[in-house]
Amino acid sequence: MPKTKTASQVGKKSAKPKYQPTHEEIALRAYQIFLERGCTPGNEKEDWLRAEQELNQQPKKSRRKSKIVPIAA
Repeated sequence: MPKTKTASQVGKKSAKPKYQPTHEEIALRAYQIFLERGCTPGNEKEDWLRAEQELNQQPKKSRRKSKIVPIAA
């Protein structure tokens, strides 16, 4: 006998888990921010939080690693 949906299940969308960037992705972006600031020390926490915020706002597709294609000499 097939299962039927209850009234509370009808119309509900299954919640997709929000993508969380990896520790490595955040660390890399924080380092890039550090470089953009001219390598001045003292803002590690702010760099990390900014990197985390930026990565959480971007769709996952845009964070794919790009292929490195060798150029023939």
